[in-house]
Amino acid sequence: MRVDRPIARRKASRPPAAPFQCRLVVMAKVPQLGRVKTRLAREIGGVEALRFYRHTLAAVVGRVAGDPRWRTSLSIAPDTGIAAHVWPRGVARRRQGGGSLGQRMQRIMQRHPPGPVIIVGTDIPAIESEHIAAAFKILRGNAAVLGAAPDGGYWLVGLRRCPRILAPFDDVRWSSPDTLGDTVRNLGGHRIGHAARLSDVDSAADLATCRNRFGRRVLPAG
Repeated sequence: MRVDRPIARRKASRPPAAPFQCRLVVMAKVPQLGRVKTRLAREIGGVEALRFYRHTLAAVVGRVAGDPRWRTSLSIAPDTGIAAHVWPRGVARRRQGGGSLGQRMQRIMQRHPPGPVIIVGTDIPAIESEHIAAAFKILRGNAAVLGAAPDGGYWLVGLRRCPRILAPFDDVRWSSPDTLGDTVRNLGGHRIGHAARLSDVDSAADLATCRNRFGRRVLPAG
């Protein structure tokens, strides 16, 4: 009598793990007269400062939000402004919540799914997609990435968030020459990479250096 041998079952091959999604968060304030770029407004007036902020916000988000290499969202302050009709269409929005700037930035780092997160502001007219791509690349081999600004602060901060989420924002002296140094100190012995150095606009002199460039979706060469 013939006995058929059972057919050996092939072990199902496990599909490769999907790479972590890179996420870019743009922190933005509702563009309202007297509520944005107050230091700049003291020199050039509130209306012109508001104009700068609105145009730079639209241009920066327009340059980076459509890049398929990461997922972009806006983090809005105050929370009541999330429904305002000033935000670019098709870009996800979330409330920043209360607390200090450091607490709000830490909240952003904590609430996203696994994967690297980079935070930028909206008053850096020179931000382009390739700056963001380079910063995500730096995070492949470092726990954190920082993009320094000439005033002692930074325009970009990112965390790899693996194997754990670091807390670099405690007791940082914001808007001071010590901002970057305090953040580096909080990162302790963790590896830090450095992105491009870009300038924000806080004074009339700063604005004069980019007057013919800010607000453009595509920046001129040079």
